[in-house]
Amino acid sequence: MSPPGIDVGAQPARDDFGASAATRPDRPAIIGFVDDATTETALRDGLSEVLPEAIDSRRGGIRAAIAAMQKSATPLVLVVDVASESEPLGALAKLAEVVEPDVRVLVIGRSDDLNFYREVTRGLGAVEYLAKPISRTMVTRHFGPWALGHGPVVSEQSGGRMVSVVGAHGGTGASVLAASLAWHLGVLRRRHTVLLDADLHRGVGALLLNTTPGSGLRLALESPDRVDALLAERAAQPAAERLHVLSGQEDLSLQPHFAPGAAAVLLDALRKRYNFIVADVPFAPVPLYRDLLDQCHQRVVVMLPNLVSIRDTLRLLTLQGGPRQTQRGVVVLNRIGMPGALSRRQVEDALGMKIDVGIPDLPRQVAAATTMGDPAAAMKGGFRAGLIELARQVAASALIDSNGADDADPAAGKKWRVSSWFN
Repeated sequence: MSPPGIDVGAQPARDDFGASAATRPDRPAIIGFVDDATTETALRDGLSEVLPEAIDSRRGGIRAAIAAMQKSATPLVLVVDVASESEPLGALAKLAEVVEPDVRVLVIGRSDDLNFYREVTRGLGAVEYLAKPISRTMVTRHFGPWALGHGPVVSEQSGGRMVSVVGAHGGTGASVLAASLAWHLGVLRRRHTVLLDADLHRGVGALLLNTTPGSGLRLALESPDRVDALLAERAAQPAAERLHVLSGQEDLSLQPHFAPGAAAVLLDALRKRYNFIVADVPFAPVPLYRDLLDQCHQRVVVMLPNLVSIRDTLRLLTLQGGPRQTQRGVVVLNRIGMPGALSRRQVEDALGMKIDVGIPDLPRQVAAATTMGDPAAAMKGGFRAGLIELARQVAASALIDSNGADDADPAAGKKWRVSSWFN
């Protein structure tokens, strides 16, 4: 994720569907995690000059912040103390794994080196940094504007990461893989994730994750001028604590009329709320579907080991990439070993390239998971290994282990990479 800070210079969106994101009842305004009493006092006193209520200040520094954010909603502003950390930049990268993308992070540390300040605020994207010892006046002057939401507007080019999953043709299992990928990222890896089912008539995404389809997605695409981050979240149905589903089941006799540019507006709103957007996109010449393929950071093409899939996969790979795409689509060969199918080597020879991810044919296992609406039922053996590899490739970082570490322990096998996260 490389998510943005809140656009604090903008006015809240109209309340046609709901209030602005700042009014979410489950989301605290500001929480601080500090290591020592002196810093805590300076932080409390300094922010009391600008805030009507006392800050929720807690002990434990950034490690306590990471533990807390894994279990609770992210505040609008988060103050973290990294002074006791031997690798503070790595600790900030870990924190980015568990917070919502639009959080404004204020950092306190020991180093007063200018290069360190630049790395924290420009490299990692925290909005401000203060070196200890801090004073009440320093906190009021440098942290106060951010606590009030008066900081500068952040670039709209940053945000959560979007992945589009498209089947080379009907029946490749792309919808099951999209739902499973979203479940893996949101439930096992605890990233804030939304599954966007672009087929508004079938509601497959809701079915696969055992949720109820709604009309919010259609309304957002028909009236993009009324979309804000809170609407985007309210339109999505919760499938787990950090996993939501945007899926519709519209009347088959009706054809929604999508406004031009609606997909881009909706995705911008979603990227401010979610670390990952996984879009299940049908392979059809529909403007909405093409927009979703162009707007994503990474395309995933799902194929079967047969000649029709080879032909259509090659056609999909020739589609010009969008402005955010820096590499070709990830090719997933699904149902390897199915009766009457080509071998993996035959498929690779026909494509003229290596397959990125291979998933064996597991009809009973996958059918059971689909029937129950529970992707966990399929998370075994070859399917699980293939999904872990797919998640590693689409995440564009080393934040998701690639060595098959136990998914029950998201911390196992991780290798952290410093990147621009918070903004």
